[in-house]
Amino acid sequence: VQLQASGGGLVQAGGSLRLSCAVSGFSLNAKTMGWFRQAPGKEREGVSCVNSRGGTTSYIDSVKGRFTISRDDAKNAVYLHMTSLKPEDTAVYYCAAGWRRVVGDCPRPGDMDHWGAGTQVTVSS
Repeated sequence: VQLQASGGGLVQAGGSLRLSCAVSGFSLNAKTMGWFRQAPGKEREGVSCVNSRGGTTSYIDSVKGRFTISRDDAKNAVYLHMTSLKPEDTAVYYCAAGWRRVVGDCPRPGDMDHWGAGTQVTVSS
């Protein structure tokens, strides 16, 4: 089982990035997929999640209207399109998969079963 996140980098405030997560070793079509992030000294938080088969999505308040999660089950991949990036978005971003469904918010990190290694997103002011 492998989740490979990519697409991070250094961007100026107001810029955009598109994160990708390629999944191998299992089919993600029945799984909840999510993007989580962890900034230095802070707890890991669920940024955006999507239920299986393109169902319910969730976003934390700070990214609503700026980030969009999508999934392509045929490609076994999930994406996070991030626009209007802010310095406070700086963190390591992880993709994760799990069985617990989105109900309002992302599942807690402890409820996700599989994790990728993370990709660094740095937003300069």
